[in-house]
Amino acid sequence: DDTVELDPADLRIDVFRASGAGGQHVNTTESAVRITHIPTGIVAQSQQERSQHQNKRLAMSVLKSRIMQQILEKKHKERYQFSNTLGENTWGNQIRSYVLHPYKMVKDHRTNHETSNAEAVLSGEPAYLTPFMQAALLHEQSLKTAVGGSSASASVSGDKGDPAAA
Repeated sequence: DDTVELDPADLRIDVFRASGAGGQHVNTTESAVRITHIPTGIVAQSQQERSQHQNKRLAMSVLKSRIMQQILEKKHKERYQFSNTLGENTWGNQIRSYVLHPYKMVKDHRTNHETSNAEAVLSGEPAYLTPFMQAALLHEQSLKTAVGGSSASASVSGDKGDPAAA
C-alpha cells in the first residue's frame, strides 16, 4: 500500500519552456513539465533538469508523494474521529458485562440489551448475538435521527431478545 497507482486518464500533463539560467537551450526546448491530477486537483511541476523525460519522472514522483500524503492524512483524520467517539478507557466505562457467577447474564450497557444465556453468547451462537447487533444498530440509528434533541430508546431489557425465552 506504499505506492500510488495513477490512471493516465486522470492526469493532465502540460509542457512549457523552463525559466531561469541555462543559456540558449532554455529558450528553444519545452523541458519543464506540470502534471495535474484531475480528481484531486493536486499539481506537481518540475523544471530542474534539462530533459523533459527527467522532469516528467521527477514531477510524477512528487505528485505520487503528495497524493499519498493526502491519503494518509485522510486515514489519520478518520482514525482520530473514530477514537473521539470512544469513551474513556477507565474502570466503569465498559460497554458490555459478562456475569457468570452467581447468576448468568450478558448486558450491553450502551443499549441496555441483556440476556441470561451467557454460554450461548460466549460460544458465538448467531441466534444470541444477533439481538445484540440489532439493538446496537437501532441505538446508533436513533442517535443519528434524534428529533428535537430527544432520541428514541432502542434498548431492550430482560430476555425479550433471547430466543430461549420466546
